[in-house]
Parts: sequence; C-alpha cells; structure tokens
Amino acid sequence: MVILSFIISLAGATMLLLFSVRMVRTGIERAHGASFQRVLRKQANLFGAASTGMSLAVVMQSSAAVALLAAGFLASGYLSFPTALAIILGGDLGSALIVQILSFPIGWIVAPLLAVGGWLSVKAENRRLRQYGRIIMGIALILMSLGLLREAVEPVRDSAFLPAAAAYLEADLITAFLVGAVLAFVMHSGVAAILVVITLVQIEALSFTAGFGILLGANLGSGLIPVWLARGMDIAARRLVVTNFGLRGAMALGALFLVSATPVLEFFERPNLGAAQSIIFAHIGFNVALLLLTLPFCRLIEPLAVRLLPEPKTRGDLSARIAPGSQLDKATLGTPAMALTCLKQELMRMSGLVEAMFRPSLEIYQTDDANLIGSIRAMDSQVNACLTEIRNFVAAIPRESYKKSEARAARDMVEYAIRLESAGDVISKRLTALAQRLHARGWVFRAEGRAELTQMHEGIIANIKLAANVLISNDPESARLLSLEKTDIKTAERESRKRHLKRLQNGKPESFETSDIHLETLRALREVNSHISAIAYPVLYETGQLLETRLIERMPQNSSAS
Repeated sequence: MVILSFIISLAGATMLLLFSVRMVRTGIERAHGASFQRVLRKQANLFGAASTGMSLAVVMQSSAAVALLAAGFLASGYLSFPTALAIILGGDLGSALIVQILSFPIGWIVAPLLAVGGWLSVKAENRRLRQYGRIIMGIALILMSLGLLREAVEPVRDSAFLPAAAAYLEADLITAFLVGAVLAFVMHSGVAAILVVITLVQIEALSFTAGFGILLGANLGSGLIPVWLARGMDIAARRLVVTNFGLRGAMALGALFLVSATPVLEFFERPNLGAAQSIIFAHIGFNVALLLLTLPFCRLIEPLAVRLLPEPKTRGDLSARIAPGSQLDKATLGTPAMALTCLKQELMRMSGLVEAMFRPSLEIYQTDDANLIGSIRAMDSQVNACLTEIRNFVAAIPRESYKKSEARAARDMVEYAIRLESAGDVISKRLTALAQRLHARGWVFRAEGRAELTQMHEGIIANIKLAANVLISNDPESARLLSLEKTDIKTAERESRKRHLKRLQNGKPESFETSDIHLETLRALREVNSHISAIAYPVLYETGQLLETRLIERMPQNSSAS
C-alpha cells in the first residue's frame, strides 16, 4: 500500500510540474511570441546568437521550444545553419541555468506569487497582463510541485524499495543513464526531469553518483525531444535538431565513459556544496563545455550534417506528384465525420497557401522584386480554386444524412473558406499594388513606420498559426485567445495610425510622401487579420462566449425621453 501511495503521489507531483512548466512557457509565448521571433531573426554573430538562445530559454523555461523556433526559421530561410545551431546550444545552457534558479530555497514566495498571479489572471483587463498572471502562477506551481515531490518520496525513503533501486542505479551507471534519457523524453521537458533528479538527491533518496548518471541521460533525452517534435518539418529543420541531438549524445556518452573508467566523478562532488548543488553545477558545466567546444566549429559542422542528412532525391515530375492537392474526396460525402474531416484538411491547405502569400508581403515593400509579386498573385488563383472546390463539395452533401449540427459545421467551414479567399485577395491585389506604387515613386518608409508594419505583420503570422490550431482542435481557449489577438491587432493599427499622423504634424517630409501608402497598408493588414481570425467565432458562439450584438438591447427611459 505504501508503494502504491508513493507511485500515485509521485505521478501527481510530476504531472503538476509538467503542467506548470508548460503554463509558464505558453504564457510567455502568448505575451511575447512575435517579439521572440523578431529577436531570433536578427542574429548573425555566433556568440550573439548563443547568448540570445540562452536568454530565450531562461525566459521560456524550455530549450526544446527555442530549438523548434530556430529550426522553423532555418527552414524558412531566415537563419543560417551555424546561427541556428548556436541558438540551440545557447538554449541548452539557458535551460541549465533555469534549473539553478528554480532550485533555490524560495518556498516562502509561493503564496505571494499565487496571490499576484491569480489576481492578474482573473482581474486584469489587458491581455498581456493576464498572460503575466499565468506566468507567475506557473512559477508558483513549479515550486509547489517540487515540494510535493519531496513529500511523496519522504515516506519510502527509508523503505527497502527506494534504497535498493538507488543502490542499483549507483552501481550501474549505464542503467542510470538510460533511465535519465527515458525520463526526460517521456516528460518532454529536460528542465522538469532534472528538477526531479535534483529533488531526489537533495533529500538523499538518490546518491550523487546515481544522480549524475541520470543527469547525463537526461541531457541526451532533452536533445531527443525536438527531434521528435520536428519529425514532420522540412529536411533543413530536421537536420538541425538531429545535429544538436548527435552533439549532445556524443558529449553525454563521452562524459559517461569518462566517469565510469576514471575517478573523475570525485572532482564534481563537492561536500561543502552538497550533492544536489554539485549535480546542478555539473549540469551547467556540461552545457558550458558543449557550447565552448562546439561553437567555433558550427560552420564546419554544416557540410557534415548535409552529407549525413541530404536533400531528398527527386526524379522526373516527382515534385508534382507529391505536391499537396485537393483533400476533398466525394466518396466521403455519405459519411458526415469523414466529409467534415476532408473539409478541415482542405481548409488547412488553403490556410497554408494564404500564409505562403502573406509571409513575403512586407518583403516586396523593401525589394522591387517583380517575380515575387507575380508568384504571390499566381498563388491567389490556387486559393480561389480551393474555395470553388469547397463550395461544390458542400453543395453535393446529402442533407438527409446530416444532423443539424453537422450541416451547420459544414456551412461554417464554407464561410471561413470565403474569408480566407478574401484575405488572399487583399494580399494579392491591394498589398502588391501598394508595394508597386511605393517603388514606382522611389519612396521608402521611415524606420518608425517600417517597424510598426513589421510588428503587425509578425503578429498576424502568429495568428494564422493559432487559427489553424482552432480549426483542427475547436478549442474554446485558443478561439478566445485568437479573438483577443484580433483586438490587439486592431489596437496596434489604431496606435500606428495615431503615431503616423503625429509624425505628419511634426512636418517630416518622408512621412508626407508615404502617408497614403502607410495608412492603406495598415488597413489592409488589419483586414487580413480580421479574415484569418473569423474561425474563432463559431467556436465562441457554440460555447456561449460571444454575444450576437454589442448594442444595448433596451435604453433607460430617461435617456429616450431626453
């Protein structure tokens, strides 16, 4: 019975830890996701890139999240391979520093954090303040989960089970190494896994030797997490995270062999610091050594990585055969669940086309690239074709086979397809025309105006991804967040317009020249975002979180009399 209670308590504390880490990470991503993307894209110097990756990992409490961001930008062409690899290596060191920060004895601060975080989450009107409340609550829950871990282990620390397991791991470092790798991968968080190990070492449930072996394995497992998460990404992205996994794996295996074959382990254990703090210093030292040994050779590693993971070979018209085509299968019309799934898949394809059109929409303002403008306009015809196919597919649905809710869902998806097609028209017709007018007159935006447009553009790209998540999951929380993000874009457009008009009042000639184009671009970006965010409305209506109208239904009598 004691063992069963231990397993349940340990599982509960571990799940709370995972939830808390994710809560902090998602709160930071929602509050500053676009800013992080902008910071990453500006990196060129390897040491600066590593410092940026370290800072982001400290803030986001996840080296895997930093790795996926870097991999995504590498695949999109915004980062080079050496820069992206330096960011990931810095992120690994940042996650090690987070372990040190969270291991300090600051349990007294849990109650104040819960009070402040809870108040911001519930009472704050500003969306970003609510996300800050989420972050603060998450940090408090992390500290609580660590306390629960200690309490869960305490009853069995002196039993026959835990000491026997700890003794076995101490005697067999290879098994301890494998346990650490599996633990980090299963938990999908290297930070959480290492915090568990440190907690067990701190209360003397594990020896320093066993903890060190598990620590090395956890470093290997944390490198495997982004490999798993990036398995469906472009080959360039997968090449990056596999390279990072190979470097971490080689370093971890080398360190395991070193401590197994020599008495070097005694060097890391410092009695004056305590076993737990020695583990933390060893973890930080591992990542510092990996960064210093690898960073100078990032440019030399790229050719080897390309050779190990080359571009997929194509033959003949293979690219045409593997290009994503229509996902609508009329054979599924008689089965509502399958037909609605086909519609969602086609909408995802349509959304991907719109995103591909929108991504370079500000680039054409900076470079007079007629080919790029032509490609954007040509892609709009594909978006139009998607809408036509979706309309025809829904028109062929046998009404008698569908419930009212299923028929309504199909209509909602047609309406969203219309909104996506409208977004494509704004991009292909208005934004490209504005860019051509700007270049025809030889004008350029001022730095302030360009920065405002860039910030809006990045926010809309993030909303496109969030809209795709809402489309697939029908998650009310994501739909509500998307609706709030729409309001933020609207506010950003209004504030940018005010700042622009203020610049005109100050008499800056450059602002006069580009005034109309700047204001029309702001309106166009806002309209694109409005179309993209429309997927949130059906979900919010269904869950009762959206009103039919914002008008007051009945005015007071004295108001009408006056």
